[in-house]
Amino acid sequence: MTVRTSLPETGVKTPAKKRTLPPLLLHALAALAAFVVIILLTLVTDEFTNLRLATIGYYLIAVAGLTLLTGLTGQVSLGHGAFMFIGAYTVALLVKHAPSFPLWADLLLASAAGGLAGLLAGAAAARLRGPYLAGATLALAVGLPALTRRFQDFLGGSNGLSFTVHSRPSFVVGVVPELRWQTWIVWLSVLIALVLVVNIVRGRLGRDFRAVRDDEVAASLSGIAVGRTKILAFLVSAVCGGLAGGLQAFLLGTAAPGSFTPALSLSLLAAVVLGGLGSLWGALWGAVALVYFQAWSEDLADVLHLNTDVANNLPLAVYGVILIVVVLAFPRGIQGGVHRLRGLLRRSAEKKENHEKH
Repeated sequence: MTVRTSLPETGVKTPAKKRTLPPLLLHALAALAAFVVIILLTLVTDEFTNLRLATIGYYLIAVAGLTLLTGLTGQVSLGHGAFMFIGAYTVALLVKHAPSFPLWADLLLASAAGGLAGLLAGAAAARLRGPYLAGATLALAVGLPALTRRFQDFLGGSNGLSFTVHSRPSFVVGVVPELRWQTWIVWLSVLIALVLVVNIVRGRLGRDFRAVRDDEVAASLSGIAVGRTKILAFLVSAVCGGLAGGLQAFLLGTAAPGSFTPALSLSLLAAVVLGGLGSLWGALWGAVALVYFQAWSEDLADVLHLNTDVANNLPLAVYGVILIVVVLAFPRGIQGGVHRLRGLLRRSAEKKENHEKH
């Protein structure tokens, strides 16, 4: 007697599992596609637009780092501009005193310097919450640029440090303009960093960040080291800030304390809220807003022939008004509004399809 051990055929084929690419490779391919788009944009736009594109690039990685810190772990930082300051001056000092270093090494060291500062700040801030944490980070943003006046010979005082980076290889000199090449370097660096940040956000560490944000007690009971997780969030965020500052210095050829005032830190935090708290796509919207709202405000001041004091403060006023309007209309920021619009269009399409069927 034979015993049948196999399952009877039912005629129904089981669906084969879809093969998906590893997340790191998928994100790298998306970054490559984005880089191709940036190259095409720089080829069809003028130098002034290229400069704005590059500015959006380094603001993007700065806002993304702050999004990770504030949106994912709930730590409000008002001192993110201080990490950009550290990154910018690291690149400036390396170019002036170690000119043999390649640019990629300068940017890596700028990111590491920002990360070290973030590690120290995170260790000190791990015990602080709410307004106490915000106040401590704001003190960092206020006090750090003041060091340039204390060490004028080394840091250049209020005028900062000016330098020139010869980043173009010999075979592109005369073929690719300097500013266009710098824009490519900025975006290549930013996209590589974003691939790493996205993988952190969507990995285990990102889940730990969100757990700490939602409920520290529950996160601790589930085995998450809350203090260490907060420090790691500060570390990653500060690395992004250091890279952003280094890219800004590379692009502008200068590092000056006037570029890293507390207003910069407040603007970065406002960009996080405007784009969408906790969303890396929101970081892109926030970076675009930082660049273009200021440009439009300056154009408006020129058209209205406003005096210098009013013209200097108009971008902040316009940005504040737009921030209030967007938050009132879309509490989850621009990216939240995009999600809502996408949902409305999908439901509308489903209703239309069901109506046609009946």
